[in-house]
Amino acid sequence: MQKPFKTTVIAAAVLGALALSGCAGMSQTEKDTATGAGIGAAAGAVIGAMAGGHAAKGAAIGAAVGAAGGYIWSKNMREQQASMEEATQGTGVEVSRTTDNRLKLEIPSDVSFDVGKSDIKPGLRPVLDKFAQNLTRYPETNVHIIGHTDSTGGASINNPLSFNRAASTRDYLAARGVAASRVTIDGHGAREPIADNGTVQGRAKNRRVEIYVGEPASKS
Repeated sequence: MQKPFKTTVIAAAVLGALALSGCAGMSQTEKDTATGAGIGAAAGAVIGAMAGGHAAKGAAIGAAVGAAGGYIWSKNMREQQASMEEATQGTGVEVSRTTDNRLKLEIPSDVSFDVGKSDIKPGLRPVLDKFAQNLTRYPETNVHIIGHTDSTGGASINNPLSFNRAASTRDYLAARGVAASRVTIDGHGAREPIADNGTVQGRAKNRRVEIYVGEPASKS
């Protein structure tokens, strides 16, 4: 039995991306873009098929979107990740690459802020100092900072507290030469826990700050 057309398109898109991403002579950025194109094509094929059977058209649109993407993982981004991994060794700060090609710093409460406070603790300052140095070296990147809390205290306390923690982090970076126009902030209160708020250990993990750094794929 012949496979449905949309299945064939999806398989071809993904296999094509994998083949391209393994081609010799391609830079890592080009490989990442090729992979993004294939993933975008697969997603576009699904959406196109569901919207009326136009899997091929959906795949083409998805490939273009996937290749452009929101962010690229360039040599500069890899250098920043390596630098921050070195700077945060032994601090408890987690450094990783997100699925949308951003650098993520997850800073736990024992490093960042005291309970109920938005003042940056001394242990976080060397990390942010190094981070600010990286950001001034790579001015093409942008930064998004999100503050989080545990579930104690209620939304009326947690929402502004989480926002103020993000603002304190932004202001610290700005004082060290990072243009405030590059930084956006948000506070998510207790809405996005990563651990059980019913335990002391879980609440400590939920009180955190996340910093995302991205290099836009296209610059206007």
